[in-house]
Amino acid sequence: MDHFTYRNGELHAEDVPLTCIASQVGTPVYVYSAATLTRHFGLFRQALDWTDHLVCFAVKSNSNLAVLKLLGDLGAGMDVVSGGEYARARAAGVPGDRIVFSGVGKTIPEMRMAIEGGIRQMNLESEPEMHALSALAHSMGATVPVAIRVNPDVDAKTHEKIATGKSENKFGIPISRAMEVYAEAAALPGLRVVGVDVHIGSQLTDLAPFRAAYLKVAELTRALRAAGHDISRLDLGGGLGIPYRRDNSAPPLPIEYGQVIRETVGDLGCQIEIEPGRNIVGNAGILLSRVIYVKKGEDRDFLIVDAAMNDLLRPAMYGAHHDIVPLIQPPLGAEQQGYDVVGPVCESGDTFQKGASLPAMAPGGLVAFRSAGAYGAVMASEYNSRPLVPEVLVQGDHFAVIRARPTYDEMLGRDSIPAWL
Repeated sequence: MDHFTYRNGELHAEDVPLTCIASQVGTPVYVYSAATLTRHFGLFRQALDWTDHLVCFAVKSNSNLAVLKLLGDLGAGMDVVSGGEYARARAAGVPGDRIVFSGVGKTIPEMRMAIEGGIRQMNLESEPEMHALSALAHSMGATVPVAIRVNPDVDAKTHEKIATGKSENKFGIPISRAMEVYAEAAALPGLRVVGVDVHIGSQLTDLAPFRAAYLKVAELTRALRAAGHDISRLDLGGGLGIPYRRDNSAPPLPIEYGQVIRETVGDLGCQIEIEPGRNIVGNAGILLSRVIYVKKGEDRDFLIVDAAMNDLLRPAMYGAHHDIVPLIQPPLGAEQQGYDVVGPVCESGDTFQKGASLPAMAPGGLVAFRSAGAYGAVMASEYNSRPLVPEVLVQGDHFAVIRARPTYDEMLGRDSIPAWL
C-alpha cells in the first residue's frame, strides 16, 4: 500500500496534487510520502514485537536527511556503509547507539569517525578489516562491539547484481571458517564480540532463502556459545522485496518475514536487528517527469521525457521495471497505445520501458514512475551535466523541497581551473 492515489481524475501524493508539485518545483523531481514511510516502518516493528529488536533503516536505499529524521524520530536505527552515511545519520539526529556500520571496505578514517561519534556495532566483513579495527580501537583506548558477517552460501534467487550471500560474492567470511575467525576476534584487543551478521541479497520475493540462511545462523550461534562466545545479537540483514509491477502477485509481507525469524532463531534469546531499506521507502516515492516530445519511429513510437538514466539508474543498470502512469487519469475504457519511454541522455541504455501501455500522450504531459523511492535519488548523478534531481517530502496537505535542484552556476562552481591553464 502507498499514499499515491487518483482523486477526481488526478494523481495525488497524500492530499497534494502532483501537478502542483510539478508546476512549483519543476521536473524531473522525486516525491516521497511521509504517511507511507511511517506505515511501512511500523509494519516491521509490528513483525518483531514478540522480541527485543531494532529496525535499522538501510541508509543506502535513500539517504535524504529529512527521510532519515522522520524514521529516526519513529525510533529507527540506521544501517550505514560509509563515513558519509554515518555523518548523515548523525546529522538527522540518530544517536550513535542506534547506528550499525556495515560494508566491505571501511577505511581507518571512517572507523575513527564512528568510534569517536558513537556506534552500536561494527559488522566486520574480513580478517584484515578485523585486525585494522582492533589496532585502531586499541590505540584509542576504546572497545568496539562487533558482529562478524558470515556468508552462508545461500542462493537468494534475485538479480545477480544484488545477490550478496553466495560463496562467489564479495561479502562476509565463509561460514565454514566462522569458528576460527570468531576465536581470533575474541583474542584481539579493542574488540568485543556481540553478534552474528548475515545478509543474502536485495529484492527477495520468496521467504525460503531467508529461512535457509537463518537456520545456518542459528546452528552457528549455538556452536559459538558452546565455544564460550557471548552472542547476544543477530543482525539478519534486509532484502525483502516490493511489488514493482502492479499486476504481479505481491511479495511476502513483513509479518510473514517476522514469523520466519521467529521460527528459525526466535528460541535463541538474542536481540534481533534487521536492515530493511527498499521495503520501507521503495513504494513511498515516485519520480515525476514531463513529456518533451512524442517521436514517430520506424516501427514504434518514442515518448521522450525529461527524466533520464542519470535521475533513475535502475532500468539501465539492472533492467529494472517501474510502472509508468499518467498524472491525469484517463477516462474509463480509454484506448491505450505502446510507447518506448526514453530519456534525453545520449546513451541507448537511457530507456525506461519498451512498449509501455499509456493513453495517448502529448508534449507537456506528466507521468509518474512508481516505486522509485529506493535506489533512485541516491544513485543519481549529473551525467551529461544534467542538474541533480531534486526531492520533495509530502505530509498531509503540504510539501517541502528537501533537496533543491542545483543551478548551472552552482554546478560550475564546484570545478576549478588551475592558474597555469
